[in-house]
Amino acid sequence: MTTPATTSPVTVSITRHLEAGHEAEMVSWLSAGMALAERFPGFLGAGWVRPDTDSETWHMLYRFADHDALLHWEQSPQRAWWRSSASGLGVVESRVEKRTGIEGWFDEPTSTDVGDLRPAAAAPPRWKQACVIFLIFFPLSLVVNWLGVTLLADVVLPLRVLVSVLVMTPVMTYVALPWITRRMEWWLHDRPAPWRR
Repeated sequence: MTTPATTSPVTVSITRHLEAGHEAEMVSWLSAGMALAERFPGFLGAGWVRPDTDSETWHMLYRFADHDALLHWEQSPQRAWWRSSASGLGVVESRVEKRTGIEGWFDEPTSTDVGDLRPAAAAPPRWKQACVIFLIFFPLSLVVNWLGVTLLADVVLPLRVLVSVLVMTPVMTYVALPWITRRMEWWLHDRPAPWRR
């Protein structure tokens, strides 16, 4: 029987560091890797980003439909050739994370070891993830919208919504979701409630 961990989409996040002066080659190398990966069954997308134009840090994401599809790509001769073609660029991988679903809100990454091909740990059921997000998103939305109407009554609606989203996104990401998921971790993962231990 196949476990959920092997049938959920898997997102791989890789942090790479590049010696200065090779930015154009790096863009070409990343584009070539994405072009190769998209030919593999189960490929769902890829992209890269840098914190700023002078940064030596590059973050790449790619996503496959399940662990088996990811494994097929990661063990392919095409990927091996592509990785070896960066030897002259001074590219160094410092971190690799694999996550399924949106459990990045809920769990630490399964692995930060380069080359670790173990399946990701099973994520909480999506309906539980949605419930936990709702528990924090609803009251936060009420407060932010009430403040928006009270403090920004004369501001046009699109701008008021933009301000609300700009306030809520970091609060949800860095404060509210980590806080609620720590308190609901027992329920998300079907463990005994803290008061029953």
